[in-house]
Amino acid sequence: MPAPEGIEIQEQPPTAGAWGEWNPTEDSVRPVRGKHRVAKQRGGLARSSTVLGVGVIAAVGAGGIATAQDRPQVAISLPALPDMLTGNKAQQEDGGSGSAAAAGERTGIIAQQSAQGADAGEVLRNRILQQAESQQDAAEAKARAEAEQAAQQAAAQEAKQKLEEARQAAEEAEAKAKEEAEAKAAEAAAAKAEQERLAKPTGSYSLPTSAYTLTSHYGDSGSMWSSGHHTGLDFAAPTGTPAKAVADGKITSAGWSGAYGYRIVLELPDGTEIWYCHLSSMSVTSGTVGAGETIGRVGATGNVTGPHLHLEVRKGGSTQDPLAWLNSKGLNV
Repeated sequence: MPAPEGIEIQEQPPTAGAWGEWNPTEDSVRPVRGKHRVAKQRGGLARSSTVLGVGVIAAVGAGGIATAQDRPQVAISLPALPDMLTGNKAQQEDGGSGSAAAAGERTGIIAQQSAQGADAGEVLRNRILQQAESQQDAAEAKARAEAEQAAQQAAAQEAKQKLEEARQAAEEAEAKAKEEAEAKAAEAAAAKAEQERLAKPTGSYSLPTSAYTLTSHYGDSGSMWSSGHHTGLDFAAPTGTPAKAVADGKITSAGWSGAYGYRIVLELPDGTEIWYCHLSSMSVTSGTVGAGETIGRVGATGNVTGPHLHLEVRKGGSTQDPLAWLNSKGLNV
């Protein structure tokens, strides 16, 4: 019977009487310690003593049980076999069932470990992705919040700017209205001053009234006048129109005067008298007055056909042409 694979059998010269009859025992087949020790395998792998026993039985099986006298001494040595190889050979001799079971078990463990590792990797990957998504969501939320805050600040700034623009526009409108009002007031004052200037001639002389129409001149003849001719100059004007002093002077007479109606006599410094007749009222009845000062109001009292101011100029008891006298004072009647 050939020796099992991996077992080397060396024959030695027989030595008479050295051994007796040899049978393998538990002590004689004790596993070799050290580097030749066969590690215990999982899944029912054979022990190293079993391998040794099989080798011994194979060595002596050809001629029966040898004796020391009949057979030479045999030295048996086992090579250093890898655990996996030794286990595989033993399991092959046992029918291969142990090897298949061990391989299946290892394959299952590896697959299980691989599956567990894959699951753990997937869990870690999902966790990393979730963390990344959370960080991205937080970043997006922060960006949205900053954008909303910026939009609110921009809206507030815009509202503030519009309010300031409205305030400035209101101030400008108010200033413009005030300026226009001042301009109008200045124009009115200028117009009034111009009227007063026109009313006051050079040398402090003034027209006796305003807004008038000359209806009868000095020397006109007619039955309306007792002397047969007109002794004055008539300024037709609405009742109540102011009658003014033509120059500085003093009031010497004021009251009712028959056909002249209400009359005021103004005496100038050179003795010239100015009569204001047919007045509706008298404002000043005595004292000194200045040129252009209102002394009465135009009316229709006395012998008249309508409201007007009858103006006479007398000097030394004689009448003069009022139009010529006024023109001589620089007044454009």
